[in-house]
Amino acid sequence: MSVQKALQLPPLSHSERSSSHFPSNDERQSRGTHQKQIISGIAMSKFMKTKFGETSVQHLTLPAHGSLTRPNFLEQLECYLKKELEALDTHDPKIQELKLQVYQEVFGHLIEEFKTYKPIFSAIKREYDITLACLREQIRDLLPLRAKLVLVTEQCEKGVLDLMIQERDEIRALKQECQRLQRIIESSRGQQCALQIQVDRLKEDLAIQYELYRDERDARKLLITKYSMMHSTQDTEHGDTKEDMESEDPVLVKMALQVCREDLTKAQVELNRMQAEYGDVIPRRDWENLNRLYEETLGKLESLQADFDQMKSEYDTLLEVHRQQSEVLHSNQAILQRTLTPRPKWEHCSDILGGNERCGKLFEGQSSQNKLEILLQQMNRQDEFFLGLGFSNYVPIFLRYEGKFKNLKLKKADVVKVIKDIWKAKTAENEKNDDCVDLKVFFHNYLVDQYKENAGEWAYSLMEKINNNLNDDLICLFNDILTGKVDESIYHGQTQLQSHLLKVLIRSDITECGSLTVSEFGEALKKAFPLKSDQHIQELLTVAQTELKSNGAPIAYQTLYTEDTDGKHKQFLSLVKSQATAERLQYINELRVQLEGKGTVNAEDLRTAFKTIDPSLDSATLDWNLSIAFQTKAHELKDEDVNTEVVLQRLSVANVKRAGPK
Repeated sequence: MSVQKALQLPPLSHSERSSSHFPSNDERQSRGTHQKQIISGIAMSKFMKTKFGETSVQHLTLPAHGSLTRPNFLEQLECYLKKELEALDTHDPKIQELKLQVYQEVFGHLIEEFKTYKPIFSAIKREYDITLACLREQIRDLLPLRAKLVLVTEQCEKGVLDLMIQERDEIRALKQECQRLQRIIESSRGQQCALQIQVDRLKEDLAIQYELYRDERDARKLLITKYSMMHSTQDTEHGDTKEDMESEDPVLVKMALQVCREDLTKAQVELNRMQAEYGDVIPRRDWENLNRLYEETLGKLESLQADFDQMKSEYDTLLEVHRQQSEVLHSNQAILQRTLTPRPKWEHCSDILGGNERCGKLFEGQSSQNKLEILLQQMNRQDEFFLGLGFSNYVPIFLRYEGKFKNLKLKKADVVKVIKDIWKAKTAENEKNDDCVDLKVFFHNYLVDQYKENAGEWAYSLMEKINNNLNDDLICLFNDILTGKVDESIYHGQTQLQSHLLKVLIRSDITECGSLTVSEFGEALKKAFPLKSDQHIQELLTVAQTELKSNGAPIAYQTLYTEDTDGKHKQFLSLVKSQATAERLQYINELRVQLEGKGTVNAEDLRTAFKTIDPSLDSATLDWNLSIAFQTKAHELKDEDVNTEVVLQRLSVANVKRAGPK
């Protein structure tokens, strides 16, 4: 038996046959060790066969696992591989393919040596060759696309640069055209002023000429009258001499009249010339009068300046004396305040009397005794108990109670705190649920959850205080939404508007110092409100400076969001809200003009009207506007007509506004 037959590779175990195509690390290490043993055994068998003959190695076995002898066949393969790899040119662009070819030759020798595993090794090699061929084909197909991609990228970048250059040139040309038009406008204005001056002068000349013509007409009438009288006298008087008859000859009179007309024409021409040449010249007597008046005024000014300097010094002296007397007076007042009874602070009674404004009217010009009597009268007028209105459907759900309820006599600050807490909870509830709960129901549930069995007392006490402080913006808006006069979106719109403005101001504060310059504040306002006119932006800027008394200094924008003791915003945020209200009503008026002449309107008509006056309106906002107008959800809109005034009224009490630029 030959050595080839004696060396049979061990069969695969059951675990090796059932394992996946991707063995674990331990399995790969075990198989590698096993293959090395087989290669070593085969190489040893060949060596023994060559040296001692075929029959003398029949009983040789494979080397033990602990043997450190490297097979000659393995060393030959490694030497061949190393020599071939060193012979390759490392700068050749196809170095990787040449190295792969060397490894393929080595693997081929290995396959030829192991006859038993030759089929599986050949199959593996064939699959790898097919896969490499497919990959080379794909690379060959993708290379042109890569070049095309680079070309397209360069073309796009070149196109973008060309567009930027073209746009820059167009902007420069438009700026130059704008400047040219401005110069033309200024020139036209100057010409208009010159023409207006010339027209005024011509009007004066025309008036003078008309007066001269009128005088000439009157003179002619007088002359005709005189001629008629002379003619009648000639007929009645027969004793006149021949010279008198000749002097009254009409031909002579006509010739004299013609000469007078010529003289009048020459005088008129001379007068017009004089007026044209000396119209802007001041007469000498007027100049002398003005010069004399100027010298007199200058003398008076010098005397007044001296008097002013003297009075200023006296005023400074009096001011210093007044300051000293004030210090003495303040010290005396401090001593008196420590010794006398302190005066009460009547402004703390404003909550009981229905607000600061009503308190000021009641206490105006009254003594302390009268103020105390007024306060007691107002306190006696307040009922100690409320009577429940019952459970009728006409009674709001938050007031559906029976029996007597104690008047808690809340302060305005308590009411403001409760309203803010309600809005906070209501906003959180709206974010959780898609369907918005009505404020009446939410108000009732809030009182029940917060005050349990005392919910009735709080409901009636809060409503009484709300009705007494309707001059406050926050309380009035809450009452209007609660009673259904306006939609709840008005409050959320105002809150989002203030929050949006604050975010823009914070982003504009690059230095994060909490303040902006006047120009930066103006630019931030334009970014926050791109639809506002320059006049409205200037109004906001002026009110902010006035409120903070900055006088050109940086504006501490966060201070504008502070509230007073009653939870009321100051002038700046009040102006922001009032401008938003005016813009919303103007938007509704434009919609009214668009729907003019239509007694009824359906969803499609209203959609078309909105798109006409506001083309940038997105579909989601448009659907919300339609749901407000027709009191239904957007997906439940029906093609039915509704009175136009009813639709406009519903939109005017909701947060319907113009869409901003995208």
